Amino acid sequence: MISKTLSVEATQKVAENLVKKILEAGPRNGAVVLGLVGDLGAGKTTFAQGFARALGVKEKITSPTFLIVKSYKLEVISFKNFYHIDAYRLNSPQELLDLGLADLIKNPQNIILIEWADKVMGILPKNSIFIDFSHGEKDEERTIAPRLPAS
Repeated sequence: MISKTLSVEATQKVAENLVKKILEAGPRNGAVVLGLVGDLGAGKTTFAQGFARALGVKEKITSPTFLIVKSYKLEVISFKNFYHIDAYRLNSPQELLDLGLADLIKNPQNIILIEWADKVMGILPKNSIFIDFSHGEKDEERTIAPRLPAS
């Protein structure tokens, strides 16, 4: 379902609602992988902040632009780890594989959120959840459009 938001709080609420659905569905065969796609300033990091907070992450969430991957321990029943990845600075998807992405994807106790996922789409599982972010007509307006995962 496409959402239009007019504030940081509203964008984070969309993320919170998605977390509820993921937690209700529980673990799968591998990690839950979300790929955020959109222009600079379109709301990806704001969404990631709301998503992490809804998972119970207490630390301040910023894009791991220079770290590439940041991990957080979770205390939710079905999942143990949240990985926040920023693919913006990667020159190739192989760089993310070199950082251990394949092992992270195999673990059903992981939730992985990747900003700038369009740069690494070819190495992500077919059942990844991709979400497109775009600027709206008003300054604070954002459009958030999830794509259904392939079966």
